[in-house]
Amino acid sequence: MTDDSANAGRRRFLVGSTSVVGAAGVVGAAVPFVGSWSPSAKARAAGAPVRIDVSRLQEGEILGPIPAWRGRPIFVVKRSAAALEALGENPDRLTDPNSTEPEQPEYARNEYRSRRPELLVLVGLCPHLFCSPTPHIELRPQPFDPDWNGGFFCPCHGSRFDLAGRVYSGSPSSRNMQVPPYSYESDDVLVIGVDGETAA
Repeated sequence: MTDDSANAGRRRFLVGSTSVVGAAGVVGAAVPFVGSWSPSAKARAAGAPVRIDVSRLQEGEILGPIPAWRGRPIFVVKRSAAALEALGENPDRLTDPNSTEPEQPEYARNEYRSRRPELLVLVGLCPHLFCSPTPHIELRPQPFDPDWNGGFFCPCHGSRFDLAGRVYSGSPSSRNMQVPPYSYESDDVLVIGVDGETAA
């Protein structure tokens, strides 16, 4: 018998993955990129900013991996109130709970690691050997670690991260997942690659 909640999580991830407009040229019911502003694949690879429409992203959903910034996959997650509350529950299990790593943007140095608490933006790569972690967005114990209630799990070597991309102590990765430079052009449009000083 399959786990309906696990299947629902996979469906949400797949909807985000298959709704990408860009190099793959896939158009879904909800288009995460603002189509008329999307740069070419060559411009994206060179680091050109990419705009993503997050207006249809619902709580507990993820858009990603989106090949949006310097050829790296980007995860955009809309966290629920319960997910945000859970971020403060076990800071002692985290290697760097306050995100003090110097290469992280200033707005990632908080419990949420984001400009807005509910919206998380990460480079979708494990800092250990750059595999792509599997998102576990729903809060529930996992069979491989009953004390870990979700986040991102790297299947290559077992690194675990919480729903802010913070690494758990004892993981092969010694660093948190990277927060890319980003800002908001409007309430609904996220710009990856621009760290605007006046961004909300």
